[in-house]
Amino acid sequence: MINKFLLILLPAESIVLQFIPYYDGYRQEGEHRCSCKNNDSCSQNQKGRSETRRLRSQLQATKNKKYKRLVIFKRAEKYTSEYRKKERDLIRLKRSAKVRNNYHVEAEPSLAFVIRIRGIRGVHPRVKQVLRLFRLRQINNGVFVKLNKATVQMLRIAEPYIAWGYPNLKSVRELIYKRGFGKVNKQRIPLSDNSIIEKALGKQDIICMEDLVHEIFTVGENFKKASNFLWPFKLNNPKGGWRKKANHFADGGDFGNREQYINQLLRKMT
Repeated sequence: MINKFLLILLPAESIVLQFIPYYDGYRQEGEHRCSCKNNDSCSQNQKGRSETRRLRSQLQATKNKKYKRLVIFKRAEKYTSEYRKKERDLIRLKRSAKVRNNYHVEAEPSLAFVIRIRGIRGVHPRVKQVLRLFRLRQINNGVFVKLNKATVQMLRIAEPYIAWGYPNLKSVRELIYKRGFGKVNKQRIPLSDNSIIEKALGKQDIICMEDLVHEIFTVGENFKKASNFLWPFKLNNPKGGWRKKANHFADGGDFGNREQYINQLLRKMT
């Protein structure tokens, strides 16, 4: 496409100016630049290039997937060694205290699992509000709660309607793996893939199930976001049924703080 002119000054004898067409190699808008004489070969080249790009992106995705799997595996190993070290330290402290004829007092638990065991028809509005804040809207719903002064006071208010205690690592892992559902766009989605967790909690560096278990069990910095991401657990009635919901656990009933015995109840309900 001719789009410019070249100005040439002729010899001095002539004062005539000539304009000679000049082609600079640029394309006008809408012009198809192709050196192929055959349109079929041109289209084949384009298909080949697109296929190459597709294969490259597919290869890169495979590499990213392998790398992410390796990262998840290393994190799981790191958490396992951390849990084992904590258990060994606890055993060592108990043994050293026993040698000195003393008792080792463990630190106050920071994690609780709360289960609603009764209906709330005709109860005080304050109790209803506490159960709503804990997201315990149905019987046999359960949630993880971070223990502090405020939450302990709330647990006391709603105690006749809940059973709670201190879950161990096995209980936390089984609940999340067996009964775990995530809240995605206000919908209850099963945690069948790590990508669901990564999309929701990736900014908090929680990208897999083991990250979620670790964050909940250790009550980490992002515990609130991780706990809110988990949909309230829907549990079954315990095998053999409840004993007596109207009595406290210490009196042979069901409601109230069970401490470490909550783990036995969870085995019956999952």
